[in-house]
Amino acid sequence: MPRGTLEVLLVSAKGLENTDFLNDMDPYVILICRTQEQKSSVASGKGTEPDWNENFVFTISDDVVSELTLKIMDSDAGTGDDLVGEANISLEPLFMEGSLPPTVYNVVKDEEFRGEIRVALTFTPEVHGGRDLPVEEESYGGWKESAYRE
Repeated sequence: MPRGTLEVLLVSAKGLENTDFLNDMDPYVILICRTQEQKSSVASGKGTEPDWNENFVFTISDDVVSELTLKIMDSDAGTGDDLVGEANISLEPLFMEGSLPPTVYNVVKDEEFRGEIRVALTFTPEVHGGRDLPVEEESYGGWKESAYRE
């Protein structure tokens, strides 16, 4: 599997299940790529249709990275944050295409549909520091020296 940089544009979500019964949710997203974890800002009072438009960058250096997990959480003051749902995005199509435009992914909790999240992905392969340039053969007076000797 390729190595390089994964850029995630967290756009928005809609139709999320409201975990706050008295007021609007304050959703945020935890983005997990293997052992790397990043957290979006909290969309305060945005309820079930938050917009983030935030960029995140992950380094892909492990051959077993195959998916990105997005956990949508509801920030609750004073109590533990609630899991709204999660989306698992396979990175295989991204590695083949290089970039995917903003795409809608299902948010699921307890195997039930809990809304949608919109994300754009870009993968930039690592440039190897090796000698990828063609090596010019030495020539002498316009004639190439033969490696064959009698």
